[in-house]
Amino acid sequence: MRIRTDFPHEVLVEDARVPLPDGIALHARIWRPVDAGPVPAVLEYAPDRLTDASAVRDGERHPWYAGHGYACVRVDARGHGSGGGVPGPGGGAGEVADGRAVVGWLAARPWCTGRVGMIGLGSAAATALRVAAPAPAPLRAVVAVCPSGAPGAPGEEPLGGAGAAQGLLAEVSEGLAHAARPPDPRHCEGDWRALWETRLEALRPPWRTAPGTGPADTGGTGTGGTGTGAADTGSADTGAGGSPVTAAVLAVGSLHGPGSGTVLRLVEELPPDRVRGLLGAWQHQYPDRAEDPAEAVGFLQETLRWWDHWLRGRDTGVLTGPLLRWRLGGAGPEGARWAASERWPSPRVAEVRRALGGGPVAVASPLHTGVDAGRHRPVGHAGDLPPDQREEDARSVCFEFPVGAEPVVVLGRPRVVLRLTGSAPGAPVAARLCDVAPDGTSVLVARGALRLPAAGPGGAGGKGRAGGPHEAGGEGGTAGPGGVVVGLTPAAHRFAPGHRVRLAVSGAYWPWLWPAPGPVDLVLDPAGSGLVLPVHGAPQADRGDAALPGAPAAEPEHAAPPLVSVPGTLDPPPSRLLVTRDVPAGTWTVEAVPHRGRPHVHPDGLEYTEEARESYTVEDSDPLSARARSVHRIRLHRPETAWDVRVEVRSELRCDGAGHLAASAELVCLDGREAVFHRTWEERLPRGPYPLPRPPD
Repeated sequence: MRIRTDFPHEVLVEDARVPLPDGIALHARIWRPVDAGPVPAVLEYAPDRLTDASAVRDGERHPWYAGHGYACVRVDARGHGSGGGVPGPGGGAGEVADGRAVVGWLAARPWCTGRVGMIGLGSAAATALRVAAPAPAPLRAVVAVCPSGAPGAPGEEPLGGAGAAQGLLAEVSEGLAHAARPPDPRHCEGDWRALWETRLEALRPPWRTAPGTGPADTGGTGTGGTGTGAADTGSADTGAGGSPVTAAVLAVGSLHGPGSGTVLRLVEELPPDRVRGLLGAWQHQYPDRAEDPAEAVGFLQETLRWWDHWLRGRDTGVLTGPLLRWRLGGAGPEGARWAASERWPSPRVAEVRRALGGGPVAVASPLHTGVDAGRHRPVGHAGDLPPDQREEDARSVCFEFPVGAEPVVVLGRPRVVLRLTGSAPGAPVAARLCDVAPDGTSVLVARGALRLPAAGPGGAGGKGRAGGPHEAGGEGGTAGPGGVVVGLTPAAHRFAPGHRVRLAVSGAYWPWLWPAPGPVDLVLDPAGSGLVLPVHGAPQADRGDAALPGAPAAEPEHAAPPLVSVPGTLDPPPSRLLVTRDVPAGTWTVEAVPHRGRPHVHPDGLEYTEEARESYTVEDSDPLSARARSVHRIRLHRPETAWDVRVEVRSELRCDGAGHLAASAELVCLDGREAVFHRTWEERLPRGPYPLPRPPD
């Protein structure tokens, strides 16, 4: 990482209020070049709170853009930070309308040329895409990084909408805690306490807009997503009401986290003269903040070329380069490298179907299958990524295919066609694609899941075929007798000679997915089942589109961020991820610590502390024993003014019979020692059945 301090322009920093049509004003921070005349604007619009939670990240990138001649504007969403209003559904219609109003306000500033770009990460990226569907006239370009998580915004359901456990609990608990944070009196206009109390009265846990909550699921909520509201659906190139994204889009995704499928769909569906894609091996982060230095790229330099082309009209070559650049993983010196394709889908990629061998086999997975899944949204913490999969493979039904003298490069969306028979109402079926080395090490490459239909004519609830009315199978996903299609997450991986391609199928994937509510009696018939791999350079592929060099700018650059200190402690930090087994009780528990609870002291004296702990427990003999709990605490403290506020959320999900989940949440907010707010919510959520994914075209 290179910290840059010399820029073509001196930078002015100022805070501002952005008025909305209904009279609410949002808090904004603006970095813009001094004496540069009108310049284009780059907007990051998110609920992350610019005065504390995102201050370091903002300080790394917005001054860097401003130093290169852009007005960079960071705006907190309605009801978050020190602006006005109460929170609404993350990525909902209200947030999108506000975003459009902010774009219009920026374009009208005397220091702006009238051309605006938007950049965002996760749910903020999905919201930016919805703002751009269709884009208001000033919005010319978007950089969407790991675009996922906003209801109705482009994104994929968690593992085929199979009913999330870990993702649901984590997103709801964090979302409620973050939305409950108070305005900062130092930056708030008016009575901060009265505004805080008004916001708290409007909050409710966003269970029904978060991942895996039934047929209305549209992909989750962001950290600020609270409340209710209708959600729109659409493909990757659409936003609210199915309108197309009309701005130019640089779609950036992580092969380790959510959003990679959205990147591929954007590259496929948008016109090639206004879209480019970048898929890397970083976590759910901006690519220049990757935990592994070998995977970090010069993201700011890459995006500057994008802004210069679309907002300044300069020829930077962004449209003469490849359509999609991807980081190829795998073992050995040839396994990890950058490559690119001029077109997508690439004519050099062809589907190769591998038939599954052997006779019918029972899918009798222990209920703790999945404890080595890693985090549903890896951000770079220890334990976020899945470890060696050998133990998971031992709990699954596995099929292997040796790699011959030539490597096998998989690039795209693998899928699995399974012919299942038996009785398994509401059971999840998970499939994992792994790279097995000669020493037995098993590396996860891609995964996917679906939930089988409930009882019905020919459905999984009876003794007939598990596929029922959703049957799909055969070559290319065409209709076939008794098959279901499990789409896997996108992969960019090189299987080296001497390795084996392993397909692992299980009837459980805890704690990512809720177990079946009752006994699972599934039999997998290899006859008619198969693994379909998108193979780059397959013999039947067109050789006319060779893979191109695709490495982004190599060394990341940042501006000098704010000096936020984390005071040391004599106590060792807690483990990020711990898996324990109570042998006599037959109980497995996964404990996660996404936030360690150490104070972060900001330059203005604010002490910000966030602590979270989650636990996921299941007894192998009882599918209804599955339970997920979370405690999330936040403290904001200014010692010089004795301002000391705390937020605590306790939430739980557990099985409530075969058809529902019992969800509960408790929110407690303190101002000093005074209880400002205390409320509990209880709700019953449908377990499913969830619709099976549409077979591939």
